[in-house]
Amino acid sequence: MTFQTVRATCTALALAGLYCALAAVPAHADTPVGWEGQALGLSAAQQQSQGEGVTVAVLDSGAEAGHPALEGRVTTGPDFLKDGLQSGDPEWGGHGTAMASDVLKVAPKAKVLSVRVINDEEDDETTYQELQELRKLGKSPIAEGIRYAVDHGADVISMSLGTADSWGADYSGEETSAVAYALNKGVPVLASAGNAGDEFNGTSYPAGYAGVIAVAATQQNGERADFSTVHTYNDVAAPGVAIMSAKNTGGYEAVNGTSPACALAAGVVALMYAKNPDLTPAQVNDILIATTNRPPEGGGPLLGYGAIDAAAAVAAAASPPKDETAPIAHKGKQHLATPDGTPKTTHPDLEQGLWTTGLAAAGTGLALLTGGALLIRSARREPPTGTASIPPPPGPSTG
Repeated sequence: MTFQTVRATCTALALAGLYCALAAVPAHADTPVGWEGQALGLSAAQQQSQGEGVTVAVLDSGAEAGHPALEGRVTTGPDFLKDGLQSGDPEWGGHGTAMASDVLKVAPKAKVLSVRVINDEEDDETTYQELQELRKLGKSPIAEGIRYAVDHGADVISMSLGTADSWGADYSGEETSAVAYALNKGVPVLASAGNAGDEFNGTSYPAGYAGVIAVAATQQNGERADFSTVHTYNDVAAPGVAIMSAKNTGGYEAVNGTSPACALAAGVVALMYAKNPDLTPAQVNDILIATTNRPPEGGGPLLGYGAIDAAAAVAAAASPPKDETAPIAHKGKQHLATPDGTPKTTHPDLEQGLWTTGLAAAGTGLALLTGGALLIRSARREPPTGTASIPPPPGPSTG
């Protein structure tokens, strides 16, 4: 055999191997997995399940379905925000593309239903006010998105979004009803806990709604990320620092927040559903909590019941605990407390003595305040007796 023949044969074998390798490459590219893979126990979890047959609805700012990390795995639903932005605009799909890629990083054979309910302008007060007006009119994009997702085949709903207001202005009865609709249809709902850290104790919605699995964020050492909201509604935690996620303009970037933590957690739930499609939302919640890496001090407002262990959660999904959340007929008394004869539509009379004392005190305080104000105004109007007013220093006029 000549050298040329040997070289030709080797070349042919090499090309054949290359063609085989190319044929084996999937149509999409997987989002890079960093420290979160080990923290979640992702490798062991994906040996049990990869999310086959499961659809995760990502309610967010839209997702660029053509990104290599999403290609062939994303269905685009309606735009309930209806702000005129479209795919390709800078404020369209930045956050949503990242979150969809994080879901698929965990559950690579799952499908994503992208439903647009927010935009990417986090600090736009006008957008916020418009959203509030829609909610007041009973047209919450979030509520509409939840109902659409349930009615169009979503098995899991992931919402890496939220608001926080200490006066409860962001609470929405319409959204509460939509969450209940999802849960009654057997669809678990996850939301990011919020990025207010420990400085603001307001409730972030939708994480604060009853039945929603609120996800806090951990850093590389397993402790709470500084930005992760501290609140009693926190259920579980997932990695949320330097999470490599897809960009709507192509490529990848590191993302921080309880947003990627929620998306990663939703991916874990997708793995669980692929393992056992009959899971109920209550069973999903119970399994996630029971299999966490529990903090030494136990559950609390920092990380809920602890960091998610994906491998343990998927394994436990095969034999879930009994769901005891079915409606139960009330058999107790008809009153929360023993009736005391107080009329239902009136209040007891005010104690007149206290009322008179309070009114007199208020009058005295008002008089003193008024007198003080008059003294101050008088002092500003005239210089004190026995002194002369001091003229301004010479110099150019400043107008």
